[in-house]
Amino acid sequence: MRTPTVLLALALVLAAVLGAGCTTPATLSGNLSGTSPTSTAAAVASPVTTIGPQAMTPAALAAFVQKASAYVDAVGEQAALTEFQKQDGRFSQGDLYIYAYDSNGTLLAHPYQPNLVGTDRTNWTDARGLPFVRVGNATAGNGGGFIAYLYPAPQNGTIDERALDAYQPKIGFVAPAGEGMWIGSGVYLADMVQNGTGPNAVSEMVDLVEACAAYGRSEGRAGAFSEISNRSGKFVDRDGHYIYAYDYNGTLLAHPYLPEKIGSSLIERRDPFGMENVRALVKTARAGGGYVVFVWPNPAKENRDEIKIGYVLPVDDTWWVGSGAYLSEITGTDASLRSSAP
Repeated sequence: MRTPTVLLALALVLAAVLGAGCTTPATLSGNLSGTSPTSTAAAVASPVTTIGPQAMTPAALAAFVQKASAYVDAVGEQAALTEFQKQDGRFSQGDLYIYAYDSNGTLLAHPYQPNLVGTDRTNWTDARGLPFVRVGNATAGNGGGFIAYLYPAPQNGTIDERALDAYQPKIGFVAPAGEGMWIGSGVYLADMVQNGTGPNAVSEMVDLVEACAAYGRSEGRAGAFSEISNRSGKFVDRDGHYIYAYDYNGTLLAHPYLPEKIGSSLIERRDPFGMENVRALVKTARAGGGYVVFVWPNPAKENRDEIKIGYVLPVDDTWWVGSGAYLSEITGTDASLRSSAP
């Protein structure tokens, strides 16, 4: 009774990912780059069959993780973890691989981080401070869904988390598996852009930040702040992306949706997972700019908390600008965070 159900689940999920694939990270607007070769994941059923080299979409990524979850049910947790741990296994193909955690934040399997298996990663953060494991655990605990984070690509059979300049934005998907366990995988945004699977929202958002930084240098603070705070101005685009401006002390200088906060310092603000997101944005801008993944209320979703892929640039040595694309824009699904982290 359970066996036919599992086999049916495997067949359905496999059919959903037959067009899935992953390619080498490429340059994305905003100096996002990577170099690792990738291929697609193999099918669950024996014999192992390599899927063709098409681009991985968010939907295909979700199906890949769900297939791995069904594999756990089919072969048991220990056998599945052993398979997930293999760099040449059926669920590990270059940049595309499965990792596993328990609900306490302990890493159970990772093909490129064998030395970390068995360690508590609850408080681990990405290069900008996002508590990735807390976010993944909370999302999987609500039945699974998409997440986003920064992470280095595998190089020469390993991942060096100390190489802070190697972190790139990734779209991830996590799902519960077995008893008290969750699994996940991710695709680099650069792969998706190169292969035409998106996300245009991120590229458009980066273009908006670059245009506003140039505008601020040419028009000065007063003119720029007025335009940034205008909901009908040139820095609120048709898709709802908007610009915000801060100084390096975390004082909000201009914002179209938070006029009541302008002039206030938000440097101590923490999201539900404990990340000091404004401080992270300030630090990134001070260092010359770049990507930050953080949690922020989405005004288009009744101000529910949602993961946001942000991009910031300095204007001069006194202030900076930034914007972001919400995860729901990229995945086409509701990405609201339904509960806070423990």
